[in-house]
Amino acid sequence: MTIFAFSLSDTFDTIGTFIGTGRVSGIFDAKDEKALVDGKGFSSKMDKALFADATATSIGALLGTSNTTTYIESSAGIAEGGRTGLTSVVVAALFLLCLPFAGLFGLVPQQATAPALVVVGIMMMGAFAHIKWTEITEAIPAFMAGVFMAFVYNISYGIAAAFIFHCLIKILTGKSKEVHIIVYIASGLFIVNFILLAVM
Repeated sequence: MTIFAFSLSDTFDTIGTFIGTGRVSGIFDAKDEKALVDGKGFSSKMDKALFADATATSIGALLGTSNTTTYIESSAGIAEGGRTGLTSVVVAALFLLCLPFAGLFGLVPQQATAPALVVVGIMMMGAFAHIKWTEITEAIPAFMAGVFMAFVYNISYGIAAAFIFHCLIKILTGKSKEVHIIVYIASGLFIVNFILLAVM
């Protein structure tokens, strides 16, 4: 269950980050998202990006580092004009230069960095315009995802809530056949995970 939870957490955090930052930057569009779902192999730019992220995560884990994955804070770099891998190389070099000062930077309180995250959140809210709010089967899962993420401070739990409510709404509206069996399995495992978290 732990492996499953972390795998889903990394997968959905990464996909959510790619879609959020990719739309802002123009790197990924609706065509890429469709190719990710309908295509096979590396049929879209997002497939290649996910493969690169999975490789980095696996190698990082083998070397004993913290999770080397994409972060939503990347949208700050995108807003400043970063569009290529060179942006990441420059950021990595700057992080390396900052290592001797890590203790000093640790003294900066969270309240000082919070405004930057608020700006990142504002940039991400643009994706809400693409949700069909008049379609109840799409609006409720999207709303629950946003609410859960905000109240429990966890993107993965928000996505889990969206999965569960998506299945429930489809069943209650008589459209259960529209949901793929994998989504039902994932939702069931999410529910089991929540129960275990509550019990333990």
